[in-house]
Amino acid sequence: MPGWRSIRGRVVVVITVPICLLLAVAGLAVHGRAVAFGDARTTRSEVGLSLRIQALVHQLQRERGLTNGLLGGEEDFGPPLAATRKRVDTALRAMRRESTVEDVVQRHLQGLADIRAATDRGSAETGTADRAVTLNFYTTAVEALNAVDQVAETATGADRQLLDGLAALRELAAAKESVALERGLLNGVFAEGGFHGREYLTFAEVRATRVAALARFRQIATAPQRAALKNAFGTEDAERATVYESRAEGAADGSALHADAGAWWDAMTVLVDDLYAVQQSVGDDARDRANRLSHDAEIGLAAYLIAGALMAGLVASLAAFASRSLTRPLGALAETAHDVARHRLPATVARIQQSPQDHAELLSPADAPDNPDSRLLGGAAEIAEVAASLHQVEHTALHLAAQQAGLRRNTTESLANLGRRNQNLVRRQLRLITRLERQELDPDALAELFELDHLATRMRRNAESLLVLVGQNSPQPTAAPADGLEVVQSAVAEVEQYRRVLIATMEPVRVRGHAVADVAHLLAELIENGLTFSPPTEPVEVHGWYDTEDDTYCFAVVDHGIGMSEADKERANARLSDVGEEAFLADPTRFLGHLVVGRLTHRLGEGAQVHLFDTTGGGLSALLALPGRLLAPVEAPSVSPPPARPAVSSLLNGFRAGVARAEARSTQGAS
Repeated sequence: MPGWRSIRGRVVVVITVPICLLLAVAGLAVHGRAVAFGDARTTRSEVGLSLRIQALVHQLQRERGLTNGLLGGEEDFGPPLAATRKRVDTALRAMRRESTVEDVVQRHLQGLADIRAATDRGSAETGTADRAVTLNFYTTAVEALNAVDQVAETATGADRQLLDGLAALRELAAAKESVALERGLLNGVFAEGGFHGREYLTFAEVRATRVAALARFRQIATAPQRAALKNAFGTEDAERATVYESRAEGAADGSALHADAGAWWDAMTVLVDDLYAVQQSVGDDARDRANRLSHDAEIGLAAYLIAGALMAGLVASLAAFASRSLTRPLGALAETAHDVARHRLPATVARIQQSPQDHAELLSPADAPDNPDSRLLGGAAEIAEVAASLHQVEHTALHLAAQQAGLRRNTTESLANLGRRNQNLVRRQLRLITRLERQELDPDALAELFELDHLATRMRRNAESLLVLVGQNSPQPTAAPADGLEVVQSAVAEVEQYRRVLIATMEPVRVRGHAVADVAHLLAELIENGLTFSPPTEPVEVHGWYDTEDDTYCFAVVDHGIGMSEADKERANARLSDVGEEAFLADPTRFLGHLVVGRLTHRLGEGAQVHLFDTTGGGLSALLALPGRLLAPVEAPSVSPPPARPAVSSLLNGFRAGVARAEARSTQGAS
């Protein structure tokens, strides 16, 4: 039975739908928290990357300013430039491990070695590197790195404070780049003594960019961050740098500038370093905020997961409890019903059938059904009602079973009584016919008396068959052992078409007296069956031989009729081995002969067997095997018993093969 058709399966189906909906809602909530947690972790990682990028940018800005001053003719910038380049190289090697900036490092910084080589030759010889080109190269590299640093745009929008901090960090980076670019630009201008080409326009654009970036920073920065920026621009070095800037503004017409490039560099470097310190402070604030958000998101995700698991566990527990509250009493109810059907009713019927009382339909107190089990009454009210109904059904079934058993016993006793009456009448009739046969001298009348005697003999066999079916042993006088041929002849005398019976090879044997009547009756039934289901022109053969291998004597009844299918043979062999009353009352009447044979075989005791199998060439053969305990010593045994015919050998082989198949089927059924 499919699982969904059971009570448990249907309860599961009913509860699964709301559970799935509940889990879907919980899953969406957990997914939202997981997305927030992922965004927070991404933001935290990007803030850390931004600070590392700005550290590299800070060193590149310093190298740019020193390089521009060296190209302007200030030889004192050589030693600090070499130290700065080492720091840049170290930062570049560390940054190349970052996959997000690897392409930028490869594309925009691959010409760094060429620029450095050209700068070295220019300072050592006559100057081969252009200050504007060099400055533009460094500026492009810095802008490329700053373009990678898009943390403010990619960060989560769930926290306004973090967004403002990241935006302030970006604006401060732009302002610092403007200050550093101004430092590098004017460093070369002061070293060379004036502006050339578009350098003044670049100077003006850089100052305008710085002013705009600082204005945006002040709008979104916190009060401590604005105070730190104000302190950075309020130092003496910053004021001294402002003086140098004023001088540069006055040289817009291209006039000569007389300024100490080293002093300018030192003052602006202090300012750039102070701005970098402010930038690090703002970055630390943003990173701390991102860490707190990530921690909160992690806690929230864990809380949602735990809550979801608890909720699912609670719902599953409730579903299991509800299912168990239904299935346990129903299981107990089914167990009680099976016990009634398989044990209690059959045991009661068997006791009633074996009871010698006349009123077997009356039940004893021990047969009364018990009250419903507490497991059943502990279920729902409907289940308790079903249990009470089952109790009533059991009570009614017991009474009906008792009545049915009484009816069967009465029927059996009636049939037995009728069989005994018929048997007595037939015996009296046979005695009368025997006297008439002795007195009759007319051959024609004597032949008719013989036919009448034969009919009465068949009637006696039918009466005895009825007694066999109802389990009554007909009284038999103690008889002496009889020869096997005499037993077969007695059986042939009890069938209608006895002229068609051919008694073939019969090896000498003597059957003990108490078994003679049953063996003759059994052979008569088998011979009658062979005559009935074979053509009128075909004889029915009877063989007999002694099987030394099994220490048994075998009688074989062989016909050449229509035979039986394998399924019919299996059912017939099952009837031959069934001695229960149920088979007698349930099987069709045309198979009563099989049941008579089975009862007679059972009466002969252990070792006696009857088996049906196919006859070679068509037809059906029945073989009766009698164990040695039913055989008596032969009075005058022949010197050498005649050999069995080939047909007898094939009958014996067929019998053994059929018995082996029957035993194999019974073994499989038991397993």
